[in-house]
Amino acid sequence: MGNQKLKWTGEEEEALLAGIGKHGPGKWKNILRDPEFADQLIHRSNIDLKDKWRNLSVAPGTQGSTNKARPTKVKEEGPAVAIDDITNPPPNTIPTIPPPPNRRILPSELIPVENGNVVVDTKNVPRYDGMIFEALSALADGNGSDVSSIFHFIEPRHEVPPNFRRILSSRLRRLAAQSKLEKLQNFYKIPDPSGTKKPAPKTKETHTKLRQANNQASAISLQMIEEAAITAACKVVEAENKIDVAKLAAEEFEKMTKLAEETGKLLLIANEMHEQCSGGEPMLLA
Repeated sequence: MGNQKLKWTGEEEEALLAGIGKHGPGKWKNILRDPEFADQLIHRSNIDLKDKWRNLSVAPGTQGSTNKARPTKVKEEGPAVAIDDITNPPPNTIPTIPPPPNRRILPSELIPVENGNVVVDTKNVPRYDGMIFEALSALADGNGSDVSSIFHFIEPRHEVPPNFRRILSSRLRRLAAQSKLEKLQNFYKIPDPSGTKKPAPKTKETHTKLRQANNQASAISLQMIEEAAITAACKVVEAENKIDVAKLAAEEFEKMTKLAEETGKLLLIANEMHEQCSGGEPMLLA
């Protein structure tokens, strides 16, 4: 057993360091069992070696210190700001707002100008629309009315600007786009209030159905032809099989007939031989 009160000698320390150099730190049992160091460390135990090695490893003045150096974290600094910018900030500026993207300007948003390029005035839009509906109701053409008919109906009854024909054409297109009017090629009419529309002739659908019916009929006829051909082929095969059987039976009948004829001849010869033998006549056999 080790004696912790016994002071370490220089030989023991040298033997401990040599054993650690040979076996490595922590291999205290191997060091004590090694014959090279057993004599010097005979009075020491595993704990003695471990404690002494720990004392030798700790530098003087730092024993018992638990403080560990911690790496200092350096914060990322943002872009440097000049002192002049802090003391003298820039004057307040109004942010510029980009203009809205280009969009199509509706005719109802335009304002008339002197050159006559503008089509309609916003204030007169309801008035013009009322004139259009009045004209279409009065004309009451089932196929619709064109721009000229509507213009000639409105012009003598209402005060209109000189470019009213262009305004009328623009408003008719606008009302048709809004589904307030029904446009048929270049004719306009008020849509049916019930919401029912005359069904368009279904010529394409009729032709499609006829083609489908013809295709089905042709497909059925082809199928019937194929089935009839298969049935006929089966009948032919059966007939050929029966013919083969009949041929075999005829050949067998011919063989039996020949055999019967030969058997009859043998019987005649046998009867003649029997009669000769019965009469005591000598018989010579070839």
